[in-house]
Amino acid sequence: MRPIQPGDNEQVARIIRRVMAEFGAVGEGYSIMDAEVDAMYEAYHNHRSAFFVIERQADVLGCGGIAPLAGGDEDTCELKKMYFLPELRGQGWGKRLSLHCLDEARKLGYRLCYLETVARMQQANQLYQRLGFQKLDTALGHTGHSSCETYYALEL
Repeated sequence: MRPIQPGDNEQVARIIRRVMAEFGAVGEGYSIMDAEVDAMYEAYHNHRSAFFVIERQADVLGCGGIAPLAGGDEDTCELKKMYFLPELRGQGWGKRLSLHCLDEARKLGYRLCYLETVARMQQANQLYQRLGFQKLDTALGHTGHSSCETYYALEL
């Protein structure tokens, strides 16, 4: 696991598109449509953001990060773009990367971490619940992800 580098953009975009398509989360209202998908290094290489990749033999196989919640309070971040190729799943990387991102969020001064996902990403939902995230009835902020129907928050 390491911080994203400029040369990772293409591989990260490919992972995001592949995983979102695998779970049928394509089209308007999903993060696959975010402008940042093709320039993740640039999007997260700023104040109060961090993005990480999991690399094996020069291949990026997973990613995720934190950033200020769009339209949210100053002390709220969003856990974003947590995607893993099938060959990386079931090995504990989701938990490790999530915990790493949450530690980074604390260091950056956030007090609440929000995330949104889709119910059909069952393993991800189970992980977030095991990590202590509480399910919310409504979305926070203004992420533009109107097709996501599952929301969580964790006090840091």
